[in-house]
This record gives sequence, C-alpha cells and structure tokens, in this order.
Amino acid sequence: MIKNFFAKIKLISQDPILRRRVLFVLGALIVVRILAAIPIPGVNTLELQRFFGDNQFFNLLNVFSGGGLSSLSIIMLGVGPYITASIIMQLSTIVSPKLKELFHENGEIGRKKFALYSRFITVPLATLQAFGFLVLLQQQGVLRAFSPLELATNIIIVTTGTILLMWIGELISEFGIGNGVSIIIFAGIVSTLPTALSQLAATYTPALIPTYILFVFVSILTVVAVVFTTEAERPIPITHTKQVRSGGQMAGGSTTYLPLRLNQAGVIPIIFALSILTLPQLIGTLASTINNTLINGISESIVRFTSNQLYYGIAYFVLVVLFTYFYTAVTFDPEATSNNLQRSGAFIPGVRPGETTERYISGVLGRITLVGALFLGLIAVLPIIVQSYSGITAISVGGTSLLIAVSVVIDLIKKLDGQISLREY
Repeated sequence: MIKNFFAKIKLISQDPILRRRVLFVLGALIVVRILAAIPIPGVNTLELQRFFGDNQFFNLLNVFSGGGLSSLSIIMLGVGPYITASIIMQLSTIVSPKLKELFHENGEIGRKKFALYSRFITVPLATLQAFGFLVLLQQQGVLRAFSPLELATNIIIVTTGTILLMWIGELISEFGIGNGVSIIIFAGIVSTLPTALSQLAATYTPALIPTYILFVFVSILTVVAVVFTTEAERPIPITHTKQVRSGGQMAGGSTTYLPLRLNQAGVIPIIFALSILTLPQLIGTLASTINNTLINGISESIVRFTSNQLYYGIAYFVLVVLFTYFYTAVTFDPEATSNNLQRSGAFIPGVRPGETTERYISGVLGRITLVGALFLGLIAVLPIIVQSYSGITAISVGGTSLLIAVSVVIDLIKKLDGQISLREY
C-alpha cells in the first residue's frame, strides 16, 4: 500500500496538469490560512479565548469557518452563508416544479443558474449573520463597543471575506481537484489540531489517561465506521435486453448493477444542520437588542435552548437525519432512474418496468438511507456525549471533524485516482 502511495505521488509530480492542479489547491489553502489570520478591529483576545473555551457551539462553527472564527478574522463566517444559500435554493426546487425544471433539467446551463442565484442569496445572508455575530460578541465583551459607522464597516469587511472565500472555493473546484468548499472546511479542521492537542497537553493528569485511551479508541472506531459507511453500496442487478442491429447481429443482453450508496448524502447533512442551528442563536441575539418585554422573553428562551446540551443534541440529531433524507431525495431521483432504465431497454429482474421499478428503487433507497441517516446523526452527537462524560472541551468537535476529514480525504483520493487513470489512458 505504501509503495502504491509513493507511486501515485511520483505520477502526480511527473504529470504537469496534475501537478498544476495540486499546487493550485495548496496555494489557495495558503491564501485561506493567511486570510484566517487577519483579525477585524477591536478584538479582546483574552475574552475571545474564554468565550471559545466555554462555548461548544461556536467551536463547531469555527470548524466550518476554516478556523477563521476563533481569531475573529475577516473570513470569520467561512462558507456558512453560501451553504445556507444552497439549502434555500435546493428547498425552492422541491417547492416549485418550475424552478426544478429550470435548474435540474437544463443540464450545464441550469447548474450555472443555480450557482449564480446561490451567490446572490449569499450576500444578504452573510450581511445578516455578520451583524448578528458582531452584536453577540459585543454583548459578550469579546469586541469593544462599536459606533454605527464602525459596525457597518466591520459588517462590510466580514461579508466581503465570505464572498472572497466562496470565490476561492469555486476556483478550487474548477482549477484544482475535489470540491472547493469541502477542502476549505477540511483545512479548517486540520488547523484546529495543534490547538486541540495543546489543550489536551495542558489539562493532562495521570487520572485522565483512561479518558485519553478511550478517546483514541473511539476516534479509530469512528474512522473505520466512516470509511465503511462511505464505501458501502447496495447493488441492484440490472439486465439489458438483447437488440438486433443491422446485419442481424445481436447486441446487449449483459448484466450490470445499479449501485446505491449507504451514505448517499455524504457530509452535507451535518453541514446543513449546523447552518440551520446558527439561526436561533442569531435570532435570539438580534431580539435581545429590542426594548420589548415579550421579545426579550422569547430571546431568553432561545438562548436557554441553544445553551442546553440535551436539547441542542436532540435538535442536532433530528436535523441531520432529516437533511440526510432531504439531500438524498434531491440528488437521486428514482423516477428519472426508472425512466432511463426503460428507455435504454434495461430492467431489474423480477420487477416490472415503469412505476413498479420506481417503487422498488424508492423502497431500497429508503431502507439504506435510514441506516446512513442514523449513523450520521450518531456521529454528529457523539462529541456531545463524549464531552458530557469526560468534560474535555478540546475533543468536543472530534466526531464531526473526523467524519468530514475522512470523507473529504476519501473523495480527494478518488478524484486523484480518476485523474491518474485518465492520464494513463
């Protein structure tokens, strides 16, 4: 395996196109890390460290901001607003058949329009989130009190940082290898490792050795489970009917299979769930600034909900499961698959073509999606469970981080293998 790995590295270094793509990704990530180190004005460093040390939710958000939130950098929001905009666009395609036809049934033109509208929606979402975060951090003493002009300037800076990061992610997808947004999030996860390890070292006592051993064991088990779940497939056998071509020759009659992945949605449901969970926190923060008894009471209820580990964990688990089904329904259409099989003269043995095939595929997909959804939900809340028993905040993002990191690495390896195979041919 190690020999094969170094052979691939050698092939990448020798191929100018692959080498350029890999170097482009590395260069883009260096730019992202530089941006993550540029703070906005008025940050109280000591209060910032205390705030993140006590707040697991913002530690999770820091992972998805590419590590920029922990330093309140100009890219503190990361790609979160862009992801939320994509959620809104995908929800709109389910609600409106016209939008579904516009975006999903017009090929490359539809995908470009989908991306364009997502960018447009990202701007107001980033502006709203920037205002909410800045006001919240002011209330916590992390930021000094801003004048209206200073607050507006910082909102513009943070919003521009999000747009810049979104652009870098799209450049990585186009000129690099892999999904740009996922790679930026992966870089944020890697950037938090030194800080997490230093926190573990600072809190080390001999009494914590069993906890550390358990953490290592759970991490290894999580990695194995993620790899297994990511690669697991449910094959549905497909038979192609024989056809008579010109000259009397028989063609077709082969047997293949339709692979349905156990985790069809990947890590997207977790990213979606975290994006949605930011909304109550922001709404509560904005509502607390209004001088009204009823609104302030609602704001306090929202804050209590988001700070309660049990309620937060339940909401997180349910959202991950729901978004797994939602994203699977968006990305895989049993009706279209059934129609494509029928048009190509293929069928599932023992299943009538048409609507019966559609129901059969939907049934199989629903059963395996349930397993994948429950697995993703368990992985998402695993850090909360581990932290509640160990009390170590340094490992509070372990499960989610491992899931995303392993999934991104697997996807990147597959993309590299595909590029290498293409060059060999």
